[in-house]
Amino acid sequence: MTQVFNFSAGPAMMPKAVLEQAQQELLNWQDQHTSVMEVSHRGKLFMEMITQAEQDFRQLYAIPDNYKILFLQGGARGQFAAIPMNLLNKKGKALYLNGGHWSATAAKEARLFGDIDEIDILEQDETLQVKALDLRDIATQYDYVHYCPNETISGVEIFDIPDVGDTPLVADMSSNILSREIDINKFGLIYAGAQKNLGPAGITIVIVREDLIGNARPATPSIWNYAVQSKSDSMINTPPTFAWYLCSLVFKHLLALGGVKAVEQRNIAKADLLYQYLDQSGFYRNKVAKANRSLMNVTFTTDNDELNAKFVAEATACGLQALKGHKVLGGMRASIYNAMPIEGVEALIAFMRKFEAENRG
Repeated sequence: MTQVFNFSAGPAMMPKAVLEQAQQELLNWQDQHTSVMEVSHRGKLFMEMITQAEQDFRQLYAIPDNYKILFLQGGARGQFAAIPMNLLNKKGKALYLNGGHWSATAAKEARLFGDIDEIDILEQDETLQVKALDLRDIATQYDYVHYCPNETISGVEIFDIPDVGDTPLVADMSSNILSREIDINKFGLIYAGAQKNLGPAGITIVIVREDLIGNARPATPSIWNYAVQSKSDSMINTPPTFAWYLCSLVFKHLLALGGVKAVEQRNIAKADLLYQYLDQSGFYRNKVAKANRSLMNVTFTTDNDELNAKFVAEATACGLQALKGHKVLGGMRASIYNAMPIEGVEALIAFMRKFEAENRG
């Protein structure tokens, strides 16, 4: 196989067109005969770039005017702490919906800042399936309800938005942001590390409703205080300028493809192709209920650890990179984020057929 396809869960592959443009502009950005990494983040050209980036992102995700967009640092883990520092301020309690590793990790961090209740929303029989998420009766006692719509490790995605009434809903969309259309108005806050669908590692996007800003606890460090960051254009310190620039190129690239609606159709086609093959195969198995299969992270196994290891090694040699499953779960995982072309999925299936034919007992 001459072409390499990167199935890494993150940092993940980026659009080739974006990388090529960045390569062309690396030594001469905006005719400045220097790179974007070397100009002032408060200079006219950089400020124009980030202003346009926000406008493009708003257009892509149909973000209403009463939401602020912050470009921060610290990754999703940083937001695990920032969210309770900013939002756990009136009732002193928050509810975390545990759908897997990352939602549980977020709840653990939040307990450092207040009273956190946790509900397990997964049914784990023969397959992983998400329970009904009508939480209106209990949500009123909390400052916010938090969940992770896409768990990268298990390959579980929650397509139905939890019903929490008027309580702010907080979502960690690090692994599925911009992958499909959503109604932003149903959320109080959305956050995402960039390194899967937005750009490179090093920058984190927070979409937060304006009425939730300005109530941070007094001890909140300024770098985590949404009000401070909002007033400072996300730049109370020097931001990750190159990562911000690359995100701006990704936004323009997605708009050129037709926006999130078109991207969603591509993602559905890729995922359907791979899941259809898995379902007809008696050799591989996916352990997630069909209603909750992730469009972004497809997990599968042969149910044999030695065969799984052999699969990963031979796939890597064939140019299919980073298919080893997370250490928590094992098996294999194909992360097929926005930048993964359908040709990558087709190449993976072709290898899977060959491997099955050669290793079926």
